[in-house]
Amino acid sequence: MKVKLLRSELVKLIGGIQSVVSSKPAIPILANILLEASDNTLTVQATDLTISIRAQMDATVSENGAITIPARRFFQLIRELNTEEIELRVTSENKVYISALTSEFSINGMDHSEYPKIPDLSGAGQFTIPINMLKELFTKSVFAAAKDDSRHVLNGVLMQIENSNATFIGTDGKRLARVNGMVEIDPTHQSNYLIPIKAVDEIVKTIGSDSTVKVSLTPEKIGVESSSMTIITNLLSGDYPDIERVIPKTSKIAVLLHREELMTLLKQVSLFTCDKSHSVQFHLEKGELTLTANSSDFGKGRVSMPIDYSGDPFDIAFNPFYFHDILKHCVDETVNFSITTPHNPGLITDSSTANYVIMPMRLASV
Repeated sequence: MKVKLLRSELVKLIGGIQSVVSSKPAIPILANILLEASDNTLTVQATDLTISIRAQMDATVSENGAITIPARRFFQLIRELNTEEIELRVTSENKVYISALTSEFSINGMDHSEYPKIPDLSGAGQFTIPINMLKELFTKSVFAAAKDDSRHVLNGVLMQIENSNATFIGTDGKRLARVNGMVEIDPTHQSNYLIPIKAVDEIVKTIGSDSTVKVSLTPEKIGVESSSMTIITNLLSGDYPDIERVIPKTSKIAVLLHREELMTLLKQVSLFTCDKSHSVQFHLEKGELTLTANSSDFGKGRVSMPIDYSGDPFDIAFNPFYFHDILKHCVDETVNFSITTPHNPGLITDSSTANYVIMPMRLASV
């Protein structure tokens, strides 16, 4: 294998996919990335056996070939080089020589035949979707999913396909996000796909700049493909919670809240929450919302903002960080906030298809 290429493009390509490579792989070759050169194209592949990423870039290939090379050291090296173009050359002993002007380095590679093959999704169900729309649907749902929860089904985003509609759901049991959009797929296709958080993050972070992408679906895997990059992941298994019974259908109180003003106040008052509970009391009274938090170690915070409310005084408590996260993913200047009792979840909506649910906390004396 012998190939010349632009260093900056290679840095960008490998930098985008190397996070898939495990720092403590189950087998040594998984610490490597696979480089394949042919037809004036360099293809780079990374996998941790759950997620596989394949990306391509233009290159001048004078000799076809393939090799696997330690991902992190190789990336660190090419990132530090200061030449515009570099040359990669592989010998029969699986040594990779990197030439950059007067500098030359050699890295011990491993035979490419041992590297796991990227899964074949030919014959899978498919739909196309604008890339910006897919990223938005993922972004508005994945933030609410659990991180390393023992209930492993919560460590992912559930994608439900039904009647040409894709619904994306994330929850950690304390908050929930649900958002949906129409997709170009056979209307009779109906199924659920539980996508790991890491795969969702990789798709949002690295998938290409095309206007649309192709999504391939099988019962065990899902793939997202642009013109220059493919990401394929195994799906999580298990029964996802029935979220319909959690989303409030009716409300006793519904008010409009100025999103940015409330986000600012939540940041301020959250400094006074207790490390154990992170609870802020929301007090509604005629024309005003007051937020109060009390920390025995630090002190007490109280902030307020005007609202259009004329009902009886009402108290409920929420985690301010969860509430702030939800507001950050809303799109309008104002949001709709609906509540029923201090013990029932609150519902936050905007003009989009998103529904955000937040569970209340125990009211404490503040």
